[in-house]
Amino acid sequence: MKQELTWKEAIEKVLSDSPTSLHYEDIAEHIISAGLRKSVGATPAATVSAIITTSLKQDGEDSPYIRVDKGIYTLKNKITNISPEMIESFEEEEKQAIITSFGMFWSRDNVEWGSNPKLLGMQQIGASPVNFCNQRGVYLLYDGREVIYVGRTTDGTLGARLYAHTHNRLSGRWDRFSWFGLIPVKNDGSLDCTAPDEYSAEKLILVLEAILIEALEPRQNRKRGDDFLAIEYIQKIDPEIEKEKIMAMLIEQLK
Repeated sequence: MKQELTWKEAIEKVLSDSPTSLHYEDIAEHIISAGLRKSVGATPAATVSAIITTSLKQDGEDSPYIRVDKGIYTLKNKITNISPEMIESFEEEEKQAIITSFGMFWSRDNVEWGSNPKLLGMQQIGASPVNFCNQRGVYLLYDGREVIYVGRTTDGTLGARLYAHTHNRLSGRWDRFSWFGLIPVKNDGSLDCTAPDEYSAEKLILVLEAILIEALEPRQNRKRGDDFLAIEYIQKIDPEIEKEKIMAMLIEQLK
């Protein structure tokens, strides 16, 4: 039986085998797809990022990793010429993300709607799902690709706000939604309800730009906003809906 690698071993194997430097999200995806770890938890990309940045901070020159760009890493032994300027520019800065997670163009039909719906998302295929029902932040409703409504969740939750739109004046006008959340996701998949109450004006301006770029996808913006550190989650269909589809197929076959 193939032995499961530690996170550190898996990261180093992926970087060693890769002909190019990789973003930490891509490293996590390679680990999952290659089956290097069976248990990856709910936040594999965040785990990879934490392991690499902790090594860079604590091990210094002895760290096997080097950062070649924002969020992009390789193994130090794969770079032949490392100048003092490079080492200085690769120092990882501690940054406080305002938007910690987001989901783009999630399908309304993939949610079993109720007063406490499951808004399930995964960092990568194979990761444990996270329920974002209690997330707080901003959201957009779409009719096809057109944004028809922008809302926020402050006193209520994301799940409650979206559920309200399934039976109010907007009920028949939207089929997809995107959301941008402030509450961080813990490694066990739960939401860490300790988001700061205040943010600097500079960070707020940067994140507002980033949200607009992500949501509107303007043609002339070829990259995300500066310092947009949030991790995107892909939607997972509510298991109850999957069960209903299977039952419907069985009933159809029995006719």
